[in-house]
Amino acid sequence: MPDERNQDEKIEKIGQINLEGNKNGYKIHLLSVIGEIEGHDVLPSTSKTTKYEHVLPKLAAIEESEEYDGVLIIINTVGGDVESGLAIAEMIASLSKPTVSLVLGGSHSIGIPLSVSSDYSFIVPTGTMVVHPVRMNGMFISAPQTYDYFKLIQDRIVNFISSHSDITSERIEEMMMNTGMLTKDLGTVLVGEEAVSEGIINEVGGISDALNKLYELIGHSTCVLE
Repeated sequence: MPDERNQDEKIEKIGQINLEGNKNGYKIHLLSVIGEIEGHDVLPSTSKTTKYEHVLPKLAAIEESEEYDGVLIIINTVGGDVESGLAIAEMIASLSKPTVSLVLGGSHSIGIPLSVSSDYSFIVPTGTMVVHPVRMNGMFISAPQTYDYFKLIQDRIVNFISSHSDITSERIEEMMMNTGMLTKDLGTVLVGEEAVSEGIINEVGGISDALNKLYELIGHSTCVLE
């Protein structure tokens, strides 16, 4: 009972649990990226958020510990803070432990770098990805330097996605600037197989596919170490 209560508390507070007792004896850490990715500003308590100050230390602890064999990342996010999202994506990409991501519901905006940061990625058939240009909240100076700053941030996102998937930076930018799909906005919506066809996601699948792939990657890494 105490272990179950601890698991429930972890899910409620930070959306993370450990998956144990599988047929292979592997210990998997489940990281959920849910709602909006919160940055330096605290969002209202009514918003579902993923807090990067919770995620980054945990990922560092997983990397350092011999207790964990792999990480499964479950994603259903509308996007959020660019810097925080990229920080989490970079941390996941730099882990030496095998990682697999699964897009459920949606992985929009800065959620796209998160979905491709793992060693292998899945999306459910009805999962969506919205590719759009960088946006800013709050006041900003209307000057050429502001545009250059926007472009710099967008280039960082585009380069990360293209370097961790099979889509080119040119194609990402083309989808970002698409005017024919969203009536009041720029961008492109990809559903399930479309994200795979574009080369962003590796495969369409669900939780069992994601776990089996993670077991496979862990087994392969164990053989290499031996």
